Amino acid sequence: MPTTSISAGDTASTSRPTRAVPTVVIRPQRGLVNLDLAGLWEFREILYFLVWRDIKLRYKQTAIGAAWAVLQPLATMAIFTIIFGHLAKIPSDGLPYAIFSFTGLLPWIYFSQAIARSGGSVVGDANLIKKVYFPRLLIPIAAVLSPLVDFLISFVILLGMAAWFGIRPGWNILTVPLFLVLAMISALAAGLWLSALNVRYRDVGHALPFLIQIWLYASPVAYSVALIPEKWRLVYGLNPMAGAIEGFRWALLHKDRPALGVIAMSTVVVLALLIGGVIFFKRFERSFADVV
Repeated sequence: MPTTSISAGDTASTSRPTRAVPTVVIRPQRGLVNLDLAGLWEFREILYFLVWRDIKLRYKQTAIGAAWAVLQPLATMAIFTIIFGHLAKIPSDGLPYAIFSFTGLLPWIYFSQAIARSGGSVVGDANLIKKVYFPRLLIPIAAVLSPLVDFLISFVILLGMAAWFGIRPGWNILTVPLFLVLAMISALAAGLWLSALNVRYRDVGHALPFLIQIWLYASPVAYSVALIPEKWRLVYGLNPMAGAIEGFRWALLHKDRPALGVIAMSTVVVLALLIGGVIFFKRFERSFADVV
């Protein structure tokens, strides 16, 4: 009768359990609106990295660095003051036109920079999207946050100009963060729509500078909301930046009465655009890596 000998080493190898290699499967989120807040918090370091990267790239190898954040609004203010203030004689609510236009330019320049960066953010980070998984929503959010550095620098200049013209803001200056948040949400809402569309239709990237230019003249930057007839102000409030700029001026320049209807309508429109933008972005993000 044949026998089979098994060595001690063979016994150990046959009795040792095999360890299964874990498999990670990434599936798109289900549901109409799924922000994946837990995922956004888990990958918050990527948000910090994206914001810091944008700030460094903006001023890398520049001769004057952060001074560009001041030169742009100051130069635009000078042009607006000459053309609209002195030549066209556009009313400025009884305020010096220079401080009037500069106050409107600050939230607008932040918005224009944020929407330009967020609109092309997904396409610009195509290599990152294809290599690493993280909530794609962080990309347009980072693009909206990075221009805040320029805004804060220019805001200090604005406070100095207000003191120069003898304007002392009252208690309503405490509402400045609220209108800044309104401008941020406006940029994020528009950026979500534009960035998702830009992945499939690169025409969006070519049309974006033209859209921003038109949006500038449709917003009360160079003129006052008081020039808009009363019956059309709610319609004018459909422009999200109309309420942000009007509120910003009221908070800093101590105007007697803001256009509350314009601010309220702009707020409603911004929230609707944001909700729709999140839904639209989340529906398209599952195909970003394949299309971009």
